[in-house]
Amino acid sequence: MKSKEVDLKSPLRDEVKRHIKKIIKPLKGEEELKVVLKSKLTKKEFKILNCWAKDEEIEPLLEKLSLDKKRYEELSSKIIIKLNQEKIKQEMMV
Repeated sequence: MKSKEVDLKSPLRDEVKRHIKKIIKPLKGEEELKVVLKSKLTKKEFKILNCWAKDEEIEPLLEKLSLDKKRYEELSSKIIIKLNQEKIKQEMMV
């Protein structure tokens, strides 16, 4: 199985890198990373992470998902905790 080059710019991968404290191996490509994240995060968590990656305004998303600021902060913390779990990190790495 031939691995694809993963050094191309990827907003989602860049965002994930920002939140992981210690990266040992390079992260997978954008599409492979999406598959892993969709299976490990809730739909709302994934949408929030995607919003961060695209550098979009969070307010319209919060309104669409019917989230208040407190719940958004809770989900944000959960996202970062999940991204730093060893099992999930290993699945996201090449």
